[in-house]
Order: sequence, then C-alpha cells, then structure tokens
Amino acid sequence: MDARLNLFGNPTAGKILKHIIAAGKALADSTLPAATRELVTLRASQINGCGVCVDMHTKDAAHAGETLTRLNLVAAWREATVFTDAERAALELTEQGTRIADAAGGVTDEVWANAAKHYTEDELAALVSLLAFINAANRVNVITQQPAGDYQPGQHG
Repeated sequence: MDARLNLFGNPTAGKILKHIIAAGKALADSTLPAATRELVTLRASQINGCGVCVDMHTKDAAHAGETLTRLNLVAAWREATVFTDAERAALELTEQGTRIADAAGGVTDEVWANAAKHYTEDELAALVSLLAFINAANRVNVITQQPAGDYQPGQHG
C-alpha cells in the first residue's frame, strides 16, 4: 500500500507535523502516567482504524515495559481485569471523546466525574489534549492511507 501523500516530504504537511510532534512532546512531559498515555492513544487509534498509530503505540508501549496481556486487552478493556480503576476511567473518556459524533451529548457528566476522581486538573488537561492530539493524528494518517508495520520503537523521538 502506498500513502496518498508523503507527510514528511510535503513542505506544508511538514510544517504542520512539526507542530503536532511538538505538542506530543509537551504531552510526554505531563504528569499523566506514561502507561495511561499509551493505553489511551492505542484505544483511540483502534477506534479510528489508524494502523500506523496502533503499530507505533503498541510497539512503544511494549518497549517501555507494558505487558502484551494488557496491550492485547485494550480493545476489550471493559471485560479485562488487568486495568486499574484510573486506567478504566481514562479508557471510557477516550471512547466517548473519540466517538463524539456517535453520541448526541459527547462525553457524559458521569464519565467526566469518574475521570476527575482519578486525575488531577493538570492530568485531565493533558488527557483531553492527548485525545485531541491522537484523534488529529489518526485522521491525518487514515485520510492519507499511511502504511503500517515498519515502525521501530522511539522512531519519532
């Protein structure tokens, strides 16, 4: 499969991607736990059908020490016993925040309140920003049909 657009070779896309990557680095410096960040980005990418991001976040998480059991169960997290209550709250927020168009009210007050029980205001800000970031990245990759499978852990810094 060939990509429709060379994102790193196109001058306009390259400028935009530099800002997106910088935003990702700022999120990595947040107090939101790294494991939560990887689970959230993986789940949103699964929902959006973004092979590039599923490939990247699965490999980066495994490289950082995440277990294959947890990675394999992200898509079925509701039935899995391997996630903390905080991670479950983040995954529920991820699903509702990613599927905004599917729900008339967006993220429910109940889901937000549950996330707020587990995360500080700064962590919630990072989580919401991470959801916006990964959904934007997913859309760019899906629209331009970026091929997946060749990513190496840490490839993008």
